[in-house]
Amino acid sequence: MTDILIDGLRFGEGPRWHDGRLWLSDMHDRKVLAVDETGCVETIVTLVGDEPSGLGWLPDGRLLIVSMRKRQLLCFNDGALSVFADISGLASYHCNDMVTDKQGRSYIGNFGFDLHTGASASPAEIVMVGPDGSASIVADELSFPNGTVITPDGRTLIVGESVAGRLTAFDVAADGSLNNRRLWAAMEGAIPDGICLDDAGGIWVASPTSREALRILEGGEVTDRIKVKHQAYACMLGGSDGRTLFILTSAHSNPDKCALERTAAVETTRVSHAGAGLP
Repeated sequence: MTDILIDGLRFGEGPRWHDGRLWLSDMHDRKVLAVDETGCVETIVTLVGDEPSGLGWLPDGRLLIVSMRKRQLLCFNDGALSVFADISGLASYHCNDMVTDKQGRSYIGNFGFDLHTGASASPAEIVMVGPDGSASIVADELSFPNGTVITPDGRTLIVGESVAGRLTAFDVAADGSLNNRRLWAAMEGAIPDGICLDDAGGIWVASPTSREALRILEGGEVTDRIKVKHQAYACMLGGSDGRTLFILTSAHSNPDKCALERTAAVETTRVSHAGAGLP
């Protein structure tokens, strides 16, 4: 069972627990929001002419926002938005989720193809943007790289490949490059969208097609399933003790319907293990 923290959103993505609040992108409303545990919502910033997705923070506290269609990484500081990096020449299609590490390196996935018009699936890349704004491709031939986490020691990055239905791991080198690509877990009857890591090594996965959040261990064992009424698109562990699982749900992901119907919500439930690693 879950409880509704907030509803009436257009489409929630990129949840992060930061400074005592849940931050998220209301993608199709073009807003970045922060909500406390009582459901009090603050609009942090509204994007003009694009949609926000993944969120992260530089070591100095500046907020980073993925600008999806423009394929840019934006920086929000002192009330102003600026382009931190333009990766339109590196990312194949609309950018989506990302994770920013403790050194300020951001790993950004993208669709690879036009998801909403029925185009054939095409491989995509992970682009790394350094703390100086430099950008490079650090992994390719991925099937819709989406939710991404980094382990507490900073040495392993795990990404959900939505189209392939699997979690894929990489070693993170000292310079931020990704090596030793390997299968972390294959998923049956579910697909990974947004993901988060807990302190017992499990990964919570939001799976829209199976309408659930499920906890999976390396190798593929599923230990927990939390069913939701609508589709689950992202999840994050947080709260005062780190054991509240926030699940972002919506009846669908079609941009036009999302804008009109506002079925998206943030749902919560209590779990056994606290959040760990990044984001």
